[in-house]
Amino acid sequence: MAQRGTKRGNARLQLIDTALDLFDRRGFHVGIDRILSAAGLAKMTLYHHFASKEALIVAALEKRDAAFRANFAAAVAAAADGRARLLAMFDSIEAWTRDPAFRGSLFDKAAAEYSEKDHPVKKAVLSHKAWLFGEVRRAASATGAADSVKLAAELFLLIEGAVLAAAVTGDRSAVRRAKAAAETLIAAAS
Repeated sequence: MAQRGTKRGNARLQLIDTALDLFDRRGFHVGIDRILSAAGLAKMTLYHHFASKEALIVAALEKRDAAFRANFAAAVAAAADGRARLLAMFDSIEAWTRDPAFRGSLFDKAAAEYSEKDHPVKKAVLSHKAWLFGEVRRAASATGAADSVKLAAELFLLIEGAVLAAAVTGDRSAVRRAKAAAETLIAAAS
């Protein structure tokens, strides 16, 4: 019995990992048959684990979100203060955008394809973005800025814009330039 449960768990993870790869490379319009073929699984397996393709997309986004949060937290953990944490966030994002496997934010791609605010995919995107903004806001609050919410909103826009610029234009130096602008905003806010 334990072995059978393990196989089911592995099939679920295999579906999520395969879907993540295909969504990242080809977008969310990739068909279920292609995902199943790449995973080497039957359609019945998909519907055993997920009620719909959108449920698989949400699971894939949740997995990507957990990995992003862990990497992001590790990158800023050693920063001594709010200013250093904010700048470490830009360093983390820059390292991600310079990775040869970088294809842009899967969350931005999902937001473009699923625009209805109550759609489960859009809710997963909004959850990720809210968490990221919260991290920026906490670090901005620790800088002693007179209006830390305004500073956080400005820095969040810089992060989002730099990631999009890196993805759309291939400009891997976008985050470095955004970080320089962030330093100016942080200094002006203090």
